[in-house]
Amino acid sequence: MTKLAYLHEPGVLQNLKCRYDANEIYTYTGGILIAVNPFKRLPHLYDIQVMQKYKGAALGELSPHPFAVADSAYRQMINEGISQAILVSGESGAGKTESTKMLMRYLAYMGGRVSNAEERSVEQKVLESNPVLEAFGNAKTVRNNNSSRFGKFVEIQFDQRGRISGAAIRTYLLERSRVCQVSDPERNYHCFYMLCSARKEVMVSPLSF
Repeated sequence: MTKLAYLHEPGVLQNLKCRYDANEIYTYTGGILIAVNPFKRLPHLYDIQVMQKYKGAALGELSPHPFAVADSAYRQMINEGISQAILVSGESGAGKTESTKMLMRYLAYMGGRVSNAEERSVEQKVLESNPVLEAFGNAKTVRNNNSSRFGKFVEIQFDQRGRISGAAIRTYLLERSRVCQVSDPERNYHCFYMLCSARKEVMVSPLSF
């Protein structure tokens, strides 16, 4: 983006549109990665082969991608011994939740370790926390079927060898008013619909309905 001949709003928007039309949903502007939500699944962009390609590649060497940002942060942490932070921001429906998942997946891939087959590894537990958090904190809105209605701070801890040793997730600013008041066509939190769709015998016993 910084290489545009004319760096103004129309030029920036046109550049993003042209890249989006070519299915290039990610664009760099300096050290910042801009993502344009395609509102469709693009599994070929996030498979294990793509992770392997970005492993160890310098930022800017390959096409813009969340894996490149995550790899750069991981390498700086290992090489400099300094904690790194990745800020994911944008308006509702921009794709922040999915981008965060991709970052976490890549860091889990880089910091993974061989573990007992009968015991889930730390990185598996970190990734498996996403559906639980989304059930209690995400809801359908006008612009997004899986909108996060809370803030989330994810801390992934690594040992000196670069392996994941622990994690902490802090949540804040939950939209509590949604529990008792929802405007059409929006919905309440996913967990309530999960309860309603459960088999009666599953619901009645533990919840005393």
